[in-house]
Amino acid sequence: MKANARAVVIGGGVVGVSTLYHLAKKGWSDVVLLERKELTSGSTWHAAGLLPLFNMSYSVGQIHKYSVKFYQELQEETGMNVGFTQCSNIRLARTKDRWDEYMYYAGIAETIGIPVNILTPEQVKEIWPLCETDGLLGAIQHPDDGYIQPADLTQALAKGARDLGATIYRNTAVTAIAQGDDGTWTVTTDKGEIACEHVISCTGNFARRTGAMVGLDVPVIPVEHQYIVTEPHPAIVARKKEGLPEMGVLRESDSSWYMREENGGLLLGPYEVGAPCCYVDGPSEDSEYELFQEDLERLMPYVETAIERVPAFGEVGIKKIYNGAIAYTPDGSPIIGPAPGLKNFWLNEGHSFGVTAAGGAGWQLAEWIVEGEPSIDMMGVDPRRFGPYATEGYLREKNEEAYANVFTVHYPDEERSAARPLKTTPSYDRMKALGAVFGSVYGWERPNWFAPEGYAVPESELGVGADVLLKHNHAPALADGRVVEKWSFRRSNYFEHVGNEVRNVHENVGLLDMSAFAKIEVSGPGARGWLDNILANRIPKKRGRVALCHLLTKNGGVRSEFTVYEWKPGRFYLVSAGAYEAHDHDVLFKLLPDDGSVTLRPITQQYGVFVLAGPRSRDVLRRLTRTELSNAAFPWLSGREISVGRASAHALRVNFVGELGWELHHPIEQQNLIFDLIMEAGAEFGIRPFGIRAMTSMAIEKSYRLIPRELSIEYTAWESGLDRFVHPDKGNFIGREALLKQRDAGLGWNYVTLEIGGVSDADARGNEAIYRAGELVGRATHGGYGWRVGKSLALAMVRPEFAAEGTELEIRILGELHPAKVIGESPFDPENAALRTDG
Repeated sequence: MKANARAVVIGGGVVGVSTLYHLAKKGWSDVVLLERKELTSGSTWHAAGLLPLFNMSYSVGQIHKYSVKFYQELQEETGMNVGFTQCSNIRLARTKDRWDEYMYYAGIAETIGIPVNILTPEQVKEIWPLCETDGLLGAIQHPDDGYIQPADLTQALAKGARDLGATIYRNTAVTAIAQGDDGTWTVTTDKGEIACEHVISCTGNFARRTGAMVGLDVPVIPVEHQYIVTEPHPAIVARKKEGLPEMGVLRESDSSWYMREENGGLLLGPYEVGAPCCYVDGPSEDSEYELFQEDLERLMPYVETAIERVPAFGEVGIKKIYNGAIAYTPDGSPIIGPAPGLKNFWLNEGHSFGVTAAGGAGWQLAEWIVEGEPSIDMMGVDPRRFGPYATEGYLREKNEEAYANVFTVHYPDEERSAARPLKTTPSYDRMKALGAVFGSVYGWERPNWFAPEGYAVPESELGVGADVLLKHNHAPALADGRVVEKWSFRRSNYFEHVGNEVRNVHENVGLLDMSAFAKIEVSGPGARGWLDNILANRIPKKRGRVALCHLLTKNGGVRSEFTVYEWKPGRFYLVSAGAYEAHDHDVLFKLLPDDGSVTLRPITQQYGVFVLAGPRSRDVLRRLTRTELSNAAFPWLSGREISVGRASAHALRVNFVGELGWELHHPIEQQNLIFDLIMEAGAEFGIRPFGIRAMTSMAIEKSYRLIPRELSIEYTAWESGLDRFVHPDKGNFIGREALLKQRDAGLGWNYVTLEIGGVSDADARGNEAIYRAGELVGRATHGGYGWRVGKSLALAMVRPEFAAEGTELEIRILGELHPAKVIGESPFDPENAALRTDG
């Protein structure tokens, strides 16, 4: 065995071998893979081998797209047959909500270059003659889709990796992993030790056990997945004899199963409710080609719908039922990227669609390791999207939920209920009593909107109006049985109530709980210099000033966004998006200088945040503090510690809604006192709480940017329109050289605001395709209805030649084309007069 390597990949399934191959392809020939048994002996060998291009995630969609193309190229490169059958994939729709989902997805597909065909029921019958088409609204088809033989694919990847100089050790179990003071990793096996610079964990069902070796609690627990293989059917055998094409992979999403031909018979794979987690503590040491006892009873509701849709399935006997483990994460997407808190330890785990994702995941992870950055935005699969809250009990509930919801309609406003509530602020019960309808971010409960007292969605609107297995289109009922939120791709029942919240903030004053913000203190003699050297904006020289600062990639893309405030001499308070706490803090820790001159102290859970906003916000706050609140004494983008009654807070004159207001960052133990004081003081001024959805509507009206929408590693800071926050003349910072080069070479994209016409019940959500004269020229990044301007709006990235104000474009929303006009930034109050209101 080698004593040294540049990188060691642990795990010989398709994901691990793909990672090894792509590292070698990038020129790192001195790489090693360790597999405890034989290649493919984990989950890969029993995988059904499907290659679904369909995915509602922008990140995962691009990963899948790469894989399908790459597997065909790999066959040519290695001369080994990977068993790829490009027979297409058809997804059936029986409900209007499902059709909306497909039309929304078609926009994602178009913007990332995945062909999608729209089929009528008659066309479905032509392609799949054994399929009954009663009750179908239509279908979508991926012509490039199909399935592959996982074991053959893995062996081809292994050959390709070896041909490029990589080394594979089979029957070699890893027993320990440790990092020395110099950063070198030592991987101990039952055959010896290997010293290396990088370790990549691709261990599938063993992910948590591998992570434990280095102190990581990896948020992956497998779930049992069953599929049925039938005996040959005469009609399918006859088709083969006649030389007719394979019918393709059929997916009845509304009944939660997929079906394809298999050796003259049929293969049915349901995603059933009740499938349990497994291997919570990892498989046994001697586990290799392992399956679980099948549970046909659990599959029967899905089998019955399959027979209705494809009667031939019920006309032959069952040959085999497979029940094997598939790794899952709480949101169903894999974890690909750097491990939090560890240098040069990487994760490529949690692949519930491992065969499909393996190629793309290996490609991007190799880019990340070798080049220092991935080439596509990986925020949707970054391991650091989860935090310490994702414990075993949480994972068991969420992963089983994720599995059961593989085929449910993925509504953009859906808030899944398992393992909730988990993290609540002190004011949670007060907000709930006022009608808060909560969402969850990074484990925190946050009010999305507020329902009027006694409000309920009419029972006639619940469900999706068809006799299908998957028809859950609403939030869980409250304790008294009322359902207050219906999910939709269109304007749903909460639309008018969100509008009322916006109007009240605009006309009076509102209170928003933003305690989920990520918060960290930066201190030490080198703190100011360090922040100035990593962030693109100038760090305010005067204490008490507030700046919006961006941490860029070396290529000039946007990695993180921070509000920076020197709240005590030499001590800086940084606030960033709550959803990315683990990501943002991990990035900061890994950038720390080695000399100990800078100290980081995460303080998210020590401080709550209330946003007090609206033209009467100054009047409310004046009732509670002696601090002078006029523009002259307390200008926009400044902050100071103030008394709030008998409590205290750091008041920052900033917000994300474009109205006069303050963020009140307060000791969390004083939150309920501050809440009560503000609500009492604000009663005469019409104060009402408001939620995230009202805030988002107002932010879109101000053209405010969000990570990972308008702010992304795929777009430079110039392309995202951050000119006023980026100062190359201040000196060096991360990404400066790349930005200077692009300023000379020209931009590839421009950030614009669009006014959408002809909209009646559906606004842009993000990822919609944008056209000029039928040509694809950009993609929406966000969208919604602007209540203060009375217009449907979208934020977008378009090619520079189409970015001029007044340019007429088109946008496709749920399959329908709408006129879209480029308008000036910040359609509401472009001069920021409301923010700077004096008094």
